[in-house]
Amino acid sequence: MASSSSSGLTFKLHPLVIVNISDHYTRVKSQSLPPPATAHCAAHNNVEASSLPPSPPPRVFGCVIGVQRGRTVEIFNSFELLYDASTNSLDRAFIEKKQELYKKVFPQFYVLGWYSTGSDAQESDMIIHKALMDINESPVFILLNPSINHAQKDLPVTIYESEMHVIDGNPQLIFVQSSYTIETVEAERISVDHVAHLKPSDGGSAATQLAAHLTGIHSAIKMLNSRIRVLHHYLLAMQKGDTPYENSLLRQVSSLLRRLPAIESEKFQDDFLMEYNDTLLISYLAMFTNCASTMNELVEKFNTAYDRNSRRGGRTGFI
Repeated sequence: MASSSSSGLTFKLHPLVIVNISDHYTRVKSQSLPPPATAHCAAHNNVEASSLPPSPPPRVFGCVIGVQRGRTVEIFNSFELLYDASTNSLDRAFIEKKQELYKKVFPQFYVLGWYSTGSDAQESDMIIHKALMDINESPVFILLNPSINHAQKDLPVTIYESEMHVIDGNPQLIFVQSSYTIETVEAERISVDHVAHLKPSDGGSAATQLAAHLTGIHSAIKMLNSRIRVLHHYLLAMQKGDTPYENSLLRQVSSLLRRLPAIESEKFQDDFLMEYNDTLLISYLAMFTNCASTMNELVEKFNTAYDRNSRRGGRTGFI
């Protein structure tokens, strides 16, 4: 690896690419965590967490797309790639399909390179880099360091190019680091500002507003489930004769059960379909009313633009 690039290219990186890479890494890391049952078994067997071998952080792979105008390379977006760790290869059919789909929506975009995660570039990365040279003869490599360093002020993102250097008399392709700037549009600035202002629900937790909302719903459902279980066990004990009958309590339980929608009954299905059809009918009526209003405005503008007396042959107005 060389210290700096000599190609003279100017790279402009959009925040959407950084957000996509971070989201990709977070999802893969969350899916690779051991299930709670495994942790419970380890605690049950008095196995200390420090004695377990630390699992290496997962690496994610994807392509970056954008445009190149002269010596300026602007990276707009990215998409994930299917990577086979056993053979250290990428699914080329998947890349071609994704590239074709992006071309239909953004015809000016093409594959500029690829991205991955880690603290530094590895030797195996050059294999993937060379595999993408048939798509782009000079691909760019974006490396995101997912480790948290509170003392670091710069973004943990590094952009590499590839250059041919002669090492020990042999020409070799190596990574060289390139400088870049962050380029944003209005929509990206609004999104990044919204994400930056998401604060934790409590002081020490890293949960966002969405996580706090989902946690509240989960707690409510869990409490409802526990109370229903208490009623169920009480009714079973009453049915077996272990608990004396209480008619007042049975009436309250019966009243509570009647409030729940009987979603499996035929009457519920008929009422649901009737309400659903009424809602669709109201939507259709609103659409027809809007179309009629638009047509009326068009006719009025037409009659205003072409006055009756100015029409050839003394023709009357359109309406």
